[in-house]
Amino acid sequence: MSDATVSTARPPCVGMVSLGCPKASSDTERLLTQLRAEGYLLVADYAEADLVLVNTCGFIDAAVQESLDAIAEAIAENGRVVVTGCLGAREQGEFIRRAQPKVLAVTGPQQDGATLAAIHSVLPPQHDPLQDLVPPQGLRLTPRHYAYLKIAEGCNQSCSFCVIPSMRGKLQSREPGDILREARALVAGGCRELLIISQDTAAYGADRRYRTAFAEGRPLRAHITDLCTTLAELGAWVRLHYVYPYPHVDALIELMAAGKILPYLDIPLQHGSPAVLKAMRRPAASDKTLDRIAAWRRQIPDLTLRSTFIVGFPGESEADFELLLDFLRAAQLDRVGCFTYSAVEGAAANALADPVPEPVKEERQRRFMDVQAEISAARLRRRVGQECEVVVDGFTESGELVARSAAEAPEIDGIIRLRPAAGEPPQAGQRLWVRITDSATHDLQAEILAARAE
Repeated sequence: MSDATVSTARPPCVGMVSLGCPKASSDTERLLTQLRAEGYLLVADYAEADLVLVNTCGFIDAAVQESLDAIAEAIAENGRVVVTGCLGAREQGEFIRRAQPKVLAVTGPQQDGATLAAIHSVLPPQHDPLQDLVPPQGLRLTPRHYAYLKIAEGCNQSCSFCVIPSMRGKLQSREPGDILREARALVAGGCRELLIISQDTAAYGADRRYRTAFAEGRPLRAHITDLCTTLAELGAWVRLHYVYPYPHVDALIELMAAGKILPYLDIPLQHGSPAVLKAMRRPAASDKTLDRIAAWRRQIPDLTLRSTFIVGFPGESEADFELLLDFLRAAQLDRVGCFTYSAVEGAAANALADPVPEPVKEERQRRFMDVQAEISAARLRRRVGQECEVVVDGFTESGELVARSAAEAPEIDGIIRLRPAAGEPPQAGQRLWVRITDSATHDLQAEILAARAE
């Protein structure tokens, strides 16, 4: 090969700041994969970057401020900034431009073409066959052994506290074949856990009327149960997030009972008071929800249930809040997150009467989490002495070996601390058989019994 066939110019370098939920992280991974395929180098330092791309979140006020702070920091440290993501959709980008007029371009979610075009206009790609190498699974922000797999965009719900549909649009389910190809590439690249995400995972395929497509030469219906059944064949753990409690969720419980997908269900229930749920435009029959939870647990005793709740919603009385605490005690959920209501611009709930004062919101959040801490500690104590399979995530900053079982999702749930064993320490992604030896409020301690065959 002659020198003339190889570019000696420095490839363009892009820095990336990714904020928000796993769905935003999935968007970031897609953009990074495309940039890398076009020959851009991805760097982690402002000083090395020729341009910084900031993927924003705009769901609640705290996320908006975090996004604005990240944009301001990128401008101060680098100066050449393109902004994308949910906050970019607010006022067609004018909200960000008013706050940070020095940004080069602003795009919204699901606007990969416009985002890449903005980057190209400022920092044109430079083709180099020795640099344009992308692994088949694309570029990921997560460790090699687990990955978020987004199966749909947008949402058809009309929750009064949420502006996601106005940012990301109506439900748009991906082709089953495209999802399966991405999942297969991830597993081939070393992924051992697929975390299925979308804004409304149980609604997958509804916009396609659950039509059957062909994936890898065989029919595959665009329905969450069919999709999970097929993904289970790949041999990785399949974990479901953001599952709206539709009746057909019962079919997913059957898949869990059969060992095809993890017995873990993330259902955002939001509240326990029928009056508040009605104002939220959510299913208001909390007693029926408790009946379904009891039925699921009869079918799968070790089912892990995770949920999120909002306190301080407009009109929430002390009696409403006590109903929520009663619901929490009755449901005995394993993992719970709690947010104070944030008056996000554009949300219908902002027009409701009787806003709850901030000090009351914060006091209710503390009381809520105190109750859940007791529930969590009690449920974890029941696991002491049990044996289970775990996947190693790595080490903490203090050097502790940590892992997760089917009952713990990465980054949002607790961890299992492993007592060091003799010999070579396990590697991230390795599966082990352990015995739970102790518990705390949110985490567990375990001893290693054996390595699991891959």
